[in-house]
Amino acid sequence: MRALRLRAAILIGAALIANVIASYQLFTRPYPGFNDYLTVWEASRLFFYAGLDPYSAQTSLAIQMRIFGRPALPNEQPNHFAYPFYAIYFVYPFIHAEYAWATAAWLVFLEVCLIAALVLLLDLFKWRARPLTVIGLALFTLFAYPAARGLVLGQVSHLVYLFQVAAIWAFVRRRDSLAGILLALSTFKPQMSIFAVPFLLLWALRQRRWQLIGAFGGCMALLIGSSFLLQPNWLEGFVYQLTLYPSYIEVSTPVWVVTDYLLGLERWAEIALNAIGAIALLSLWWLALRRATVGYFAWVLMLTLTFTHLIGLRTATPHFVVFLVPLMFYLREWSRQRRYGAMLGTLIALFSLPWLYFLLTIGEGKSEHPTLFLLPFIALLALLLTRKQWLSARLDWSI
Repeated sequence: MRALRLRAAILIGAALIANVIASYQLFTRPYPGFNDYLTVWEASRLFFYAGLDPYSAQTSLAIQMRIFGRPALPNEQPNHFAYPFYAIYFVYPFIHAEYAWATAAWLVFLEVCLIAALVLLLDLFKWRARPLTVIGLALFTLFAYPAARGLVLGQVSHLVYLFQVAAIWAFVRRRDSLAGILLALSTFKPQMSIFAVPFLLLWALRQRRWQLIGAFGGCMALLIGSSFLLQPNWLEGFVYQLTLYPSYIEVSTPVWVVTDYLLGLERWAEIALNAIGAIALLSLWWLALRRATVGYFAWVLMLTLTFTHLIGLRTATPHFVVFLVPLMFYLREWSRQRRYGAMLGTLIALFSLPWLYFLLTIGEGKSEHPTLFLLPFIALLALLLTRKQWLSARLDWSI
């Protein structure tokens, strides 16, 4: 058995190395880009090699010079570093190579994140899928629109997605120290964890899972404390970059798309819908914490992930990979009911329709149409319509 595992590890390692080389030759060397990744990579590289403040104008200019070969124009994305300081820790292993090689390695790393999250989801829902089904799910996971767009941009969100899935897996398996650490690590892109982290911490508090809360607090203290140690003014720089953020992003949330882009309403309408959504979410949390059943926990957790991308700080279509979490539940249920046509039809529709819509509505500079951001409303509708299915589901979760 040990020899078999060693051979498997060698084969997987060789495949990953070959993938990095192929990615370099076919994508990252001839087509430099991956601008979302470049922002974090260059900020990290300049900090560790030149001692530059990641939030400084000098760092922003260096990022723009790599992207445009000149400073960004007023109508162009300035690509400021708008992350907590400790985000640079996650790309540190990649900054020591030339950018094309670093990007090739990062691209493969993100692919591994997506596949690892899929494996955890299959175990989370106790779905022993057939090998052919697993291969199909893996291909869907990599090439569905949100995942593939995230890969093209080099989005760090795919790593956050893995942290979130792994945290949920550890949470329901009662591996509390691991769950707390993973929750803390997922905060390096706050807009993706703004609701999920407090909900899971409230649940842990309700269940007196002190080890989880302690692990989360300890890891956050280490991340934030080390950030202040290395860059004492990082919080000031981070807040400043956040104040600039709304001035150059094209789309914030699906609620903005509805109120501003589609209906042309004033800012108050977006604020009102966000407030209604927040009240609804808090009510759901109260209901779940009061009833403390697995079904309510699972359903409200899925809604929490959905509201994150409806009314949160800001979202992006690559973040929508998180909707693979509830999707795996539905696919598992259909598999148990032998509704293979529903499974296949759903996967084909979810794969082809976003890509087709993107191609039909593509704008100048190959930008997305704002209405592509409405996809979370589909997840919300599905969760509301299948409430009873979630509440009565047999989930092997220890919460």
